[in-house]
Amino acid sequence: MELLVEPIMELVKCLGRSACTYLDYHLNFDEAVSDLRRELGALNMRKEDIKLSIQSHASLGKEAKHEVRGWLECVEEINNEVSAIQEKIQRVKWYSKGRLGKLVQKKIEVVKRIYEQGSFPDGLTIDKPPRGIILPTENVVGEDSAKEKIWGYLMGNEVRKIGVCGIGGVGKTTIMKHINNELLSVTNFDRVIWVTVSYPLNVIKLQENIARAVDDRSRLPEGEDEVRRATTLISIMEGVGRYVLILDDVWEVFSLIEVGILEPTIQNGSKIVITSRSIDVCQKMGCEIVKVEPLSFQESFNLFSDKVGRHVLQVPNLEGILKLIVEECGGLPLAIVVIAESMKGEDDVHVWKNAFIELREGVKSVAGSDQKIFKKLRFSYDRLNNSEIQSCFLYCSLFPEDYPFSREELIEGWIDEGLIDGLVKRKATYDRGHTFLNMLVKNCLLEKAAHWHGDAVKMHDVLRDMAIKSIGPEFGYMVKAGMKLTEVPDKRGWINDLKKVSLMENNISKIPHGLSPKCPTLSTLILSNNHNLSEIPESFFEGMLELKVLDLSETGIEALPNSISSLEKLSSMRLRRCYSLKYLPSLAKLTALKKLDLNHSRIKVVPQGMEKLISLEYLDVSGWNYLKEIPMGMLSNLSNLQYLLIHKNLKIKGEEVAKLSKLENFEGAFNEIQGYNYFVKSQDFQILTDYDIVVGGIPMIGFIGPEKLVVSINYCDLGEECMVLPDNLQRLKISYCRNMRSSLNKAALLEKATELRFCDIMNCEDMECVVDLDSSSCPVLDKLEGLRLEKLPKLSVLVRVEGVATPPHVFSNLKELWIWECSRMRKLLPLELLQCFQNLEEIEVKRCEQMEEIIASSSDSSASSDKFIFPKLRILELIDLPQLKSICSAKGVMVCDSIEHIEIFKCRKLKRIPVQLPLLDNGQPSPPPHLNRIFIDKESKEWWESVEWDHKNLLQPFLEYSWW
Repeated sequence: MELLVEPIMELVKCLGRSACTYLDYHLNFDEAVSDLRRELGALNMRKEDIKLSIQSHASLGKEAKHEVRGWLECVEEINNEVSAIQEKIQRVKWYSKGRLGKLVQKKIEVVKRIYEQGSFPDGLTIDKPPRGIILPTENVVGEDSAKEKIWGYLMGNEVRKIGVCGIGGVGKTTIMKHINNELLSVTNFDRVIWVTVSYPLNVIKLQENIARAVDDRSRLPEGEDEVRRATTLISIMEGVGRYVLILDDVWEVFSLIEVGILEPTIQNGSKIVITSRSIDVCQKMGCEIVKVEPLSFQESFNLFSDKVGRHVLQVPNLEGILKLIVEECGGLPLAIVVIAESMKGEDDVHVWKNAFIELREGVKSVAGSDQKIFKKLRFSYDRLNNSEIQSCFLYCSLFPEDYPFSREELIEGWIDEGLIDGLVKRKATYDRGHTFLNMLVKNCLLEKAAHWHGDAVKMHDVLRDMAIKSIGPEFGYMVKAGMKLTEVPDKRGWINDLKKVSLMENNISKIPHGLSPKCPTLSTLILSNNHNLSEIPESFFEGMLELKVLDLSETGIEALPNSISSLEKLSSMRLRRCYSLKYLPSLAKLTALKKLDLNHSRIKVVPQGMEKLISLEYLDVSGWNYLKEIPMGMLSNLSNLQYLLIHKNLKIKGEEVAKLSKLENFEGAFNEIQGYNYFVKSQDFQILTDYDIVVGGIPMIGFIGPEKLVVSINYCDLGEECMVLPDNLQRLKISYCRNMRSSLNKAALLEKATELRFCDIMNCEDMECVVDLDSSSCPVLDKLEGLRLEKLPKLSVLVRVEGVATPPHVFSNLKELWIWECSRMRKLLPLELLQCFQNLEEIEVKRCEQMEEIIASSSDSSASSDKFIFPKLRILELIDLPQLKSICSAKGVMVCDSIEHIEIFKCRKLKRIPVQLPLLDNGQPSPPPHLNRIFIDKESKEWWESVEWDHKNLLQPFLEYSWW
């Protein structure tokens, strides 16, 4: 054999390199096959580890990243390819091993590359979007048949699109809210998506709402046409899995695919539910119809009794009247609830008899299918028996369908309309506004809604229709809000007896030149949120001489026409966020004007005649800093001002503001401490309910909080002049100030600020500590809830305690402690004071170059193991602390079972995290019950592997790497 090999090798060399390579593949075939199996085994072990990790994260509300899913698909593909090769290996001929060996070597390289791609240093998972949102609901009375039918269609395979139909107020939306919530408790669908469509259909808005409902992080391309946006939305929806899409309140037929909604099929496992008053709409969209019928009499009577209070059933001779009233409600839940709430607490039989007569003889003038329910709902409106509250209700109909009002926005509108009148003080007016609003909510004429600004309300679309169609015409209303208009109505639409016109939230870009509506009784005109409206012709206001409220907020107007100057009855002019507005004509004749809102306008000069606005109660010139000055003496002429907001770059005199004896809300700045002190010491300062005052310059950075009583002191010498702080001050901000003394309790500044809750100090060179217990006490600091310290170069300790018995209450109410860029601090919390920090909820220490310990160690090295308890601590953030060696003593542990968020970035010298894990009933450790995530910077991966933390493996699912 050896005699043959040598000649063969010589022959191969003659044939060239390719033949040599081929022979290598042939001779090393068996070894290559073994290598492939070994590499594939390693890859599959990594795959299984990753799958297990993803499964463990799933219980924490996380899902695999797209890149991880893609990698797992690649692993499956390479396994299939190798399986095919293994079949060939089983039957390969001797002479074919070279060619197959080449393929095996290529697959080895592919497997190795896929293995390397599976490291995922940034983590395997991301937060899973919620499956849906729990919607607020009321109990469903009756409707079992419709609900069961809908549920059956959703759980079955035959019906993919369901149309829930019925008259307005019959309970379609309520039923679907319950079903929405119940779907979240079953696993048949991956997502439950709720979107309110409303009238008129706006495809762009609908596309955006669906994308956000799927995932709040989803964004459709701005400025693109509907087709491109639909394409993007389809790709978003494809990634959702099996979903139920609930489209509430659909008024017109539209193409699902043109919006970006794929047709639901058995293959994609999805379903669509539409609620509509129109069976025709649902049928044309290919839905299986489920009609929601009115309640039976007994169901209606039970619902009415529950809402009005069952005690009325005990009133003699009343039950018969109650039954007659319930019959008049026609089995409509909305009417039953609204009418019952309006009669709650009434037990006089005569009143109930009269109510029945009023209800029976209600509105006759409304035509069409809505007449029946409008008649019932009109009764509840009439039963308010208060013309002011009735007018407040009607005002809500001027806004688009499903418009969420913040409470403040709505009450401001009522004040502008003069609907809350007769009160001297603004706060009292607001209190009455809240009372009216609560009354409307209590009577179910408004309902609670979600809003970014906090508490909000909205008007049920049926009630809005009733207000516009049934009552509005009596009061001269023309409401075309949110109707996608591109032009204002022509002169035929501007009839003589109009009193209130709303054209807000449209796409109106121009008002035709020469249009001059003759509306001698028009009192309110709302054109807000027509962002492309840039010009108003001179003639437009000439026939509106009785106009009292004009709202042009969030339009693109650059100047107001001179005809504005003749609107002598005008009491409110809202020009809020008119970002292009540069010119206002003379205001000298507008002596009835009570409100002028120029927030975020480009006005550079105070409009001519502004000093003549003797009735002005509300003035807002805050926002952008275009206005150069307010002439001396002008403010003191406006003696009726109650609400004054001035941009803080506009410095004003304290003596002038002090003359405004009716001022209740103030935001502005003073150049000098002397002028500020004059204002604060003035007798009328005590009536302010809200203030945000700046003394000195405006700092480059500042903390923003919800507090309404705020003073900011910037670039001042606090040693030269004594500052006076208001007794009711809630938040104090100090920055770039000299002569702060060595500590706050050595400064007389805080002595009278007994209500102070938050204190922010930054860039003050003289401060050495916040509290010096060797000095005078400062009870004010014991009440602090938030303390934020930034860029204090001499600050070495938070509290100086050497040789002093610790007062029992120092910082005992502190919830938030932020320390940023205090380069001399080495230890944060003195050991002697830990019992005072039991209310701490948040600790953030950032970029403190010399910080070594968070809880100072005991000087007694033989001290036994310490347990430091922080029962309310939710957030712990330690960021860029290069010298941090310990959080507490070497033997100590921190007990903080309320912890939600831990963030540790660039703390390379920290060797141990002492947060103790709670124990389960069986004695086994468990992650803290409220823990959401642990953030580590990407550069600290090796540090995380080496850092000590008892039972760290249990915390791995919470770990996220992030750039900082």
